[in-house]
Order: sequence, then structure tokens, then C-alpha cells
Amino acid sequence: MVTRYVMSIDQGTTSTRCILFDQRGRLVSVTQREHRQHFPRPGWVEHDAVQIWRNLERIAPQALVQAGIGPEQVVAIGIANQRETTLLWDRRTGVPLGRAIVWQDTRTDALVEEFAARPDAPGVQERCGLPLAAYFSAPRIRWLLDHTPGLRERAERGEVLFGTMESWLIWNLTGGPEGGLHVTDVTNAGRTLLMDLASLRWDPWLLDFFGVPRAMLPEIRPSAEPYGTATRVLPGVRITAALGDQQAALFGQTCFSPGEAKCTYGTGGFLLLNTGAEPVRSEHGLLTTVGYQVGRERAVYALEGPIAVTGALVQWFRDGLGLINSAPEIETLARTVEDNGGCYIVPAFAGLFAPHWRSEARGVIVGLTSYITKGHLARAVLEATAWQTREVVDAMNADSGLDLKTLKVDGGMTADNLLMQFIADVLNAPVVRPMVAETVSLGAAYAAGLAVGYWPDLEGLRRNWHRAAQWLPAMEPGRRAAEYDNWRRAVERAVGWVRPRDPA
Repeated sequence: MVTRYVMSIDQGTTSTRCILFDQRGRLVSVTQREHRQHFPRPGWVEHDAVQIWRNLERIAPQALVQAGIGPEQVVAIGIANQRETTLLWDRRTGVPLGRAIVWQDTRTDALVEEFAARPDAPGVQERCGLPLAAYFSAPRIRWLLDHTPGLRERAERGEVLFGTMESWLIWNLTGGPEGGLHVTDVTNAGRTLLMDLASLRWDPWLLDFFGVPRAMLPEIRPSAEPYGTATRVLPGVRITAALGDQQAALFGQTCFSPGEAKCTYGTGGFLLLNTGAEPVRSEHGLLTTVGYQVGRERAVYALEGPIAVTGALVQWFRDGLGLINSAPEIETLARTVEDNGGCYIVPAFAGLFAPHWRSEARGVIVGLTSYITKGHLARAVLEATAWQTREVVDAMNADSGLDLKTLKVDGGMTADNLLMQFIADVLNAPVVRPMVAETVSLGAAYAAGLAVGYWPDLEGLRRNWHRAAQWLPAMEPGRRAAEYDNWRRAVERAVGWVRPRDPA
């Protein structure tokens, strides 16, 4: 009997990966290729979408060779992607109209302030569940339309297409200019500020508010259902799932019941809590978002708390300051001291995300004395991730009326045992890491396989989940409260830093 597999394409912020999974959810092969980060101006972050597509053309066949199989043994492809990253391209030629504007980019801050000053601005969050922020796609689309002569007219005629990165890859995989499918899924569409959260359709009022032509937008589809068949790279293989990366991780962590939560620690940190079939409107600075939709079943919603900088702070400590040579060294350095020595680092490199949403905030280091060593700074770097997680969890508990019982974690930073223990300590809740750490890729694979019957149901996926490690809280309550108070005072010093006429 021929063994069959599911392929996951994980198009992330720094690289693209292709992973093959078997029916037990085990990783069979993995290929990866990084792409360049472009920083043309302060606060601007861009990607070359053609480079990302070329990388996929290389690594997808390599994944098959590594596994020793042919494309006929791949039953489905699922795609997970960096979410709010915004790309426009020419429908006829397939050529991008400039580089993609990455989710970390802050060039639309002033434009968002203009939108927020309008008397009808509260209607945005009422319809889409998201606050007016530079984090999302619609202001980027509008910025591109405003700053490129003739672009709006072309977009209104349908000559220009918008998509997040899964749309770009699906369009190219299914033929590109030769009949490529222009689609997105509900989780990615829900991050644009343009989708109605209840109907899961493009909202005419929101399109008018932001000035975005309907003709340039992709068709919105469920997260898991057959979209089409690849004609390039993996010809003949069906594409059956797409999810934003954090929703894919929620799916890969099998958080299928209300109250189950996960946090992915990568460049940033992203904590999602399953809230069930009804959206929970946040009153504490969180995002109401679509968790996933399987076929024509009802969508499952989530509360999300995105943290802009977690692993990126370790990278800055390594590359910007040169205090370590590799990311794993930070744990060793942090263990040379017993505590942070009274030092706290708030990594608001480009503002603060949830639950603050302060785009004018900037990073601060507080509590410096002559006693502080690089060991204390290393510890403060790690602790910043934990305290930011605590802020989000507190907001989630307040919004949902639930107390978080367990936090499932994934991502590169979960290899740091000191950090994981500190997160358990400050949350006063167990932290659990699964056997398969690649939960973003696994979630995309699960959704794709589910859509074609490779896995029968959600319970079958749950049975594939196994715990690899667990950290239990051990911090004295008085110390937890005192240090959290210090952290919040540090955050107060980070906000209000950039004044209206300062450079970003």
C-alpha cells in the first residue's frame, strides 16, 4: 500500500518552510529557506514577494526528494502565513507592484490617526472586531493607493490584486496570470479591517470607510475546504487549507474547545483563546478574531493578544548589542544571576501591541545601577516576554470571565527552560509544550488533511497531541505581585515617547 502524506507550507516573517506530515502527525521531512528583510526607512519593513515565491519553488520539490516520495503521494497542501503583510500585484503579468509591506511596518501611523479622528470611526471595531491600528492590512492598502500614481484607477478596474501571502502563493501555485485562483480564508480576511465578523464577508461600509475598491479583493473561503489544484511546483496536488499562522498554531495545538489557549513565541508572541461559536467583544485591549472555519460548519472565534516583540528582543541582544553569539546562549547568561537586579526592559521597538495599543511607545530599560551586569540584562530580556504574556492573560481572563487553567506553548523560544518556568511563575498556571513543536505547520497540515478525509474528525487530531514538557508555577505570591507592579511602572515610562512631529 502506498503511504500518503500532507504537505504544509509555512510562509513566515523570516523564512518559508515546507514540511511533510504522516497520518500520526509526525514530521517526515522539512526544507526551509530564508528571505531578506528590507528596512528602507525607520519603521518601514518590507519583503520581496518574488523572492518568497522563488524560495517555495525550490524547497517544495526538495521536501519530496528528502522524503523519497513523488507528488502523487501528497494528498493535500495546507498553507500557513504571516498574516497582515500586504501585497499588491498586476493581475495580467503577476508582477508585484513594489515590495510587500510587513505586519511590523509602522508607516501608516499618521493615516490611522486620521481615520481614528473621524466621527464614524467606532463603527470599524463594531463590524470587524479589531481596533483601528497600523498593525492591520487596510491602512496599508490605502497608503499604497494614495502613494502610487494611477494605482487606484487600475484597482477599481480589477487590474490590480490585493492579497496576504497565502493569497499570493495560492494564486501562483494555481497558474498565476494563467488562471490563478484569487482567494483568501476567513482567518486572513479577518485581519484586514475589511471583513464583517458575523457574515464573514467583505463589508461595504468598511470598504467605503478605508477607500478600498472591492474589485481588488480575493474571494473569502473557509479555512479548510478544497480550493483548487496546483498547476505549478506540485502539479496535480490539491490545495485544501489556508490559515493565518497564529490560527494555524491554535489548530495544531488542538485547542478545539472554548477556554483552551495557546501562545506561540517567535519574532513576536501571539496568545489565542478559543471562545467558541460566538465572538467575544473585548473591552480590555484584545482582538476579536476568527479562529478557524472547517468547510461549511460554523466559524470558531478567538480572543487574541499579539505581542510585537518577544524573540526579536533576543535577536537584538545578540545582533544589536553583541552580548551573546547565539540565541540559546541567553539562557546560560541569565542563569549567572539569581534575579534581574531590579532591571526591566520594555521592548516597544515600534510601539506596544495588546493590551495597550500605543504606537508612540518606544523601548526603555529602567532600574539601571552600577550593580547591573549583562547577566541581569539577559534575565530582563527573557522576563519581558513573560510579563507581556501576563498582561495579555489578565485581559483575556477579564474579557472571557474564565481563569486560564493551562497555557499550551510553541515556537522557538520554548526551548528556553528558564523562560518557560518564569512564564508559569508569573501566570500562576502550568505551561505545556507538545511533542511536535512545529504547531503552525502542523495546524495547516491538519486543516488540509481534514478537508480531504485524511483525518476523520477533530477528536482524531486530539489523539495525535502528546505532551513533551511541563512547567509548574513555583513563585511566592508576594514576589509575583511586587515584580508585576514594577513591570507596569516600567511600561508607563515607555508610552508617550514619540511626539506627533518626531520621526517614527
